[in-house]
Amino acid sequence: MLRFTIKRLTSGIILLLAVATGTFFLAHLAISDPTAGLLGTTATPAQQEALAVKLGLDRPLLVQFWDWFTHAIVGDFGNSWRNFQPVTAQIALKLPVTLSVVTFATIITAIVGTAVGLISGLRPGSLIDRIVKASTVVLFALPGFWVSLVLVMWFAVQLKWFPAVGYVQPGQSMEGWLRSITLPAVALAVGAIVAVAEQLRNAIVTVNKQDYVRTLRSRGLPQHRIILHILRNASPAALTVLALMFVGLLSGAIVVETIFSLPGIGQLTNSSSQIGDIPVLLGITVISVVFVVIVNFALDVTLGWINPKARVR
Repeated sequence: MLRFTIKRLTSGIILLLAVATGTFFLAHLAISDPTAGLLGTTATPAQQEALAVKLGLDRPLLVQFWDWFTHAIVGDFGNSWRNFQPVTAQIALKLPVTLSVVTFATIITAIVGTAVGLISGLRPGSLIDRIVKASTVVLFALPGFWVSLVLVMWFAVQLKWFPAVGYVQPGQSMEGWLRSITLPAVALAVGAIVAVAEQLRNAIVTVNKQDYVRTLRSRGLPQHRIILHILRNASPAALTVLALMFVGLLSGAIVVETIFSLPGIGQLTNSSSQIGDIPVLLGITVISVVFVVIVNFALDVTLGWINPKARVR
């Protein structure tokens, strides 16, 4: 298990370094002249040139990369080109908002997706199974922004149960914080619930037909203990989808944060990309990849613990 863990950790670090390097050069190729976006259309060529010198853009690209890379590996992503504030501090300020929404959405997905997949998988072909399958097709096809708008119209405007926009810090009010992230989290979770439930349902149907499950039933084992055995063997597929959904929810937060006016990473990404603030975009990308590596590492270790055969990969 230790060798398996070290192998997965090493591959994650290599992935992080490769993505960080590739993103740096792609960002500078895509935004060839960031001074135009930073100063606006009324800036003169002299002003643009002065800003380029101030930002160090007159240096060779490889020199810029090495300077950025050697600082980034110790957590220093430089200063924002927009306000010259440390990028790390700006991300640290925005990240809790996005993580709270995405984590809450993942918890909703895990609970509801498991319940729906379990009920549907234990009774394949039943009325409940057919209703769930038909519903999942419809829900999976719904765009996230449309779901967000419907939730706002029903639960914020009509029923007034939740705020339509805005974010409340947990230090100000725990109830207010929970109410402010509920609708964004539900909007993110709808599509993920469908994917997890469908994957778990199919895995349960397959496991339920195995000989050892029939043996457990013939020995008179209680139903709840049989279900636990089925869930343990069917869970790897659902865990994989749930981990992928968590990563996908991080990127999907951009749309949801815009609709609900949440001051998170999505909003920071949107505003930074509009003016070509490359240091902020690079910092957000690296932090996002770090979360991807952590989630995949945790998933691999969990799957390796549940099923020793997974360590052979």
